[in-house]
Amino acid sequence: MAAKIKKGDKVVVLTGRDKGKTGEVVQVLPKEERALVRGVNLVKRHQRQTAAQEGGIISKEAPIHLSNLAYSDPKDGKPTRVGFKVLDDGRKVRVAKRSGELIDG
Repeated sequence: MAAKIKKGDKVVVLTGRDKGKTGEVVQVLPKEERALVRGVNLVKRHQRQTAAQEGGIISKEAPIHLSNLAYSDPKDGKPTRVGFKVLDDGRKVRVAKRSGELIDG
């Protein structure tokens, strides 16, 4: 199955503690059906000090399930579903269902 949400996409969180927040997808974990979104689902972690990193309590993003994310429509920024369309030149591109706008220009 082709990926509906990819790295670099602007997404909106649909449910949970961060409902309504938007952010950019940093990493997609297809096997777990989760994604890391910048600034969303922040958790505190106790970090041991190493030569490279400072110790203490740090905030970092935790993965969020793909079902709780929706692509942000390029036109108005509202959540939209993603469809696929094959162009005349044979390319398969993603399309925003809400506005009909092409996602992969």
